[in-house]
Amino acid sequence: MTGIVVDASVALAWCFPDEASEYADGVLVALEGRTVIVPAIWALEITNALLVGERRKRVRQPDIRRFVELLRGLTITEHSQTIADTVINVLPLAREYGLSAYDAAYLDLAVRQGAPLATLDSALQKAGRSAGINIFKG
Repeated sequence: MTGIVVDASVALAWCFPDEASEYADGVLVALEGRTVIVPAIWALEITNALLVGERRKRVRQPDIRRFVELLRGLTITEHSQTIADTVINVLPLAREYGLSAYDAAYLDLAVRQGAPLATLDSALQKAGRSAGINIFKG
């Protein structure tokens, strides 16, 4: 089974109607029989975005429940590193490509796993291409 590194921007597009996109839908379809590969920060990024979205009345609890059920139906593998390994692997990528540490964590994971990266973030897409990572086409 092959995997795709899926960042929070793609996953959240499955939940927030105003962020929906053909690209994100294409990623979801392509995940049939594949594994979603995410860094350890992914769950907190998703949770925080849902919380903020709920506070701003962009999403309601029934929508969140449906989204969580969608996530439960996916095969998701979370990868974590020691603090030292995170700093050693992520910091240079963030510096080189002008990314946040959060975005660089997705790039690092795609590099280490040799997996394509699915993201709606144009800076992360550009960094991925520069780093020799396949950007999922949708």
